[in-house]
Amino acid sequence: MLDLPFLPFCVLLGGLGFVCVIFVSAWCQHWRGGFALDGSAQMFNWHPVLMVTGMVVLYGAAALVYRLPPAWSGPKLPWKVLHSTLAGAAFGLAVLGLAAVFRFHNDHGTPNMYSLHSWLGLATVLLFSCQWLAGFSAFLLPWAPAWLRALYKPVHIFFGSTILMLSVASCVSGINEKLFFSLKNGTTEYKRLPAEAVFANTLGLLILLFGVLVLGALARPSWKRPDADSPDSCQVPSPLRGPAG
Repeated sequence: MLDLPFLPFCVLLGGLGFVCVIFVSAWCQHWRGGFALDGSAQMFNWHPVLMVTGMVVLYGAAALVYRLPPAWSGPKLPWKVLHSTLAGAAFGLAVLGLAAVFRFHNDHGTPNMYSLHSWLGLATVLLFSCQWLAGFSAFLLPWAPAWLRALYKPVHIFFGSTILMLSVASCVSGINEKLFFSLKNGTTEYKRLPAEAVFANTLGLLILLFGVLVLGALARPSWKRPDADSPDSCQVPSPLRGPAG
């Protein structure tokens, strides 16, 4: 990665995340008919918007909270609260996104959980929930001993990054699947690369870039907390990284 200070990098990454949300919202509004809460195809459109916003953008933001220089010193509790709030918001949006797609399928007699995208997406959300609960128990609640936090920390870190990669893969595969279904009987097939396909494919690349940049920031040694090796430094409830992250 370029030798860019962390705070300007955060501004750049935040802008990219905002663009991802704008793109997925514009796609659903302009080409897919907008949004509704009545079980129609317009209700399905909430699914990609909520998943990209929650499982990619907010999840990535939660991962980087403890990379902020102000979080390196002083009380950790405010940063734990912020970290946990972002992760909890991401999970809440993911649950709403799943509810939207299941409601749409059930109202239209479409089978649930038949595609690779659906398997991958549900597995990601379930793993996310387990990771959040395990992190909350090990790193926030007072009864977790230091040896347990130290033992669990590498597992927490590994699965945190893994969940982010799975989230990106789920979103990209979902975009591709939706394009195949939507453009199959349209005026211009997907293979002809109509404007919608170009726009949605670009969205997929932006999501992938966002995920890669977050993982790169997490791996950069100079952006880690100075006390990264301390077991107490990873007392965090989030599913990604502790303060050591």
